[in-house]
Amino acid sequence: MRAFFDFLKHHQIEFIDFRFTDIRGTWHHMTYPTSAADEDLCMNGILFDGSSIAGWCAINESDMLLKPDFGADLSDVRLDPFSSYPTAIVVCDVYHPQSGKPYEKDPSQVAKNCMKYLQSTGLADEAFFGPEAEFFIFDGVRFQACAEKTFYELQSDEFPSQNGASFEKDLIQNHGYRPGPKGGYFPVQPVDSVQDMRSEMLLKLAEMGLKAEKHHHEVAPAQHELGIVFNTLVRIADELQIYKYVVRNVAHLYGKTATFMPKPVFGDNGSGMHVHQSLWKGSQPLFSGDKYAGLSETALFYIGGILKHAKSLNAFTNPTTNSYKRLVPGYEAPVICAYSAQNRSAACRIPVVSSPKAKRVEVRFPDATANPYLAFSAMLLAGLDGIQNKIHPGDSHDIDLFEEKDVAKKLPTVSGSLCESLKALENDHEYLTKGNVFSKELIESHLEMKWKEHYRLAHHPHPLEFELYYNS
Repeated sequence: MRAFFDFLKHHQIEFIDFRFTDIRGTWHHMTYPTSAADEDLCMNGILFDGSSIAGWCAINESDMLLKPDFGADLSDVRLDPFSSYPTAIVVCDVYHPQSGKPYEKDPSQVAKNCMKYLQSTGLADEAFFGPEAEFFIFDGVRFQACAEKTFYELQSDEFPSQNGASFEKDLIQNHGYRPGPKGGYFPVQPVDSVQDMRSEMLLKLAEMGLKAEKHHHEVAPAQHELGIVFNTLVRIADELQIYKYVVRNVAHLYGKTATFMPKPVFGDNGSGMHVHQSLWKGSQPLFSGDKYAGLSETALFYIGGILKHAKSLNAFTNPTTNSYKRLVPGYEAPVICAYSAQNRSAACRIPVVSSPKAKRVEVRFPDATANPYLAFSAMLLAGLDGIQNKIHPGDSHDIDLFEEKDVAKKLPTVSGSLCESLKALENDHEYLTKGNVFSKELIESHLEMKWKEHYRLAHHPHPLEFELYYNS
């Protein structure tokens, strides 16, 4: 504790921002001036109203307790580069104030319990995850949904439609440097119009302690990706929250807006979050072996678990109605439950690596609307179920499954809608509750929130319906 206060003094910190994550994956915060944050508060925690957090407790049991997690050697304390005054970010866990027990709906506690369960099985000591979260950057966005009006409008100078924009007085003339449909991967400036913005995002990530390794334009106009180095499950979930925070804030500083919505633009690629995964025991990489594509039998069983539970996993890895507008054939979306080396049409891909230590499985169907703590934990539990029950994934498929339709139609697929994924989760969640990692209460709360989202969209007239049916 003394080291934390020494850190505050050394960096002349004026405010401490205590943060936690809800079931949906939203970051919440409460800020204290350093003069009010004494040792008692940091040791015993901060009371707050849990009933105001979606999917958490009822109003008659609303008191919740935030407890800071400073990490080993203050590794989880970050300086906020976006605050006007020197501010330290501290990620917290949530507890019941009466019993002092961890709150079963706190996503970070779920991830920590998942790692405890992994170690208790004796199968592995550590799980490494490497997410690749894609996003869009727009110049502006307008949307509204009410009883008599529903619309959205996106603005980006990178859209091909802007090639026909008229010259107007006092505006910059049309320059014509834009990626075409599916043409954003990845030309240099000036076609890539936000090179400097992405570079600043990487610098901000580094300031906040993340190891950033690359950035580039993605396939669709206005679509982008930053690369961060893999990490252990809990830490990479923390880092993905920082990643999204940095992307949104840097875009905002440039007068633009960033979204991790999987499919905001019709007719072009959506944004996914491919997640690389591997297990280790001591210094031994458990996914390296002499089977297909240099995998071990353990890795194949892990893939088998992922594919078996893919539809119910979707409820956590693809938790929005919009997620399934991305998961359609034809836009590099991995909808088919198969595995392959290098084949990007399969749900699980085995990347080419130069060292057995880098051997891993890339699960390609998730997207970044997922709560990282819950999505990573769910995938790990599915993979462990595959190992424990020796679920072999069958033959690999090294063909383009989008083109070989006769083969593809015989293979299972991921869920085709949020509705399908929620039904799958209702019928297939025992693997999540092993070791009490996911509580029954958390799964029920997640289902309740997501069914409401499904029904709201299902019952709301869509603008396209007016085009199709108004004169019927």
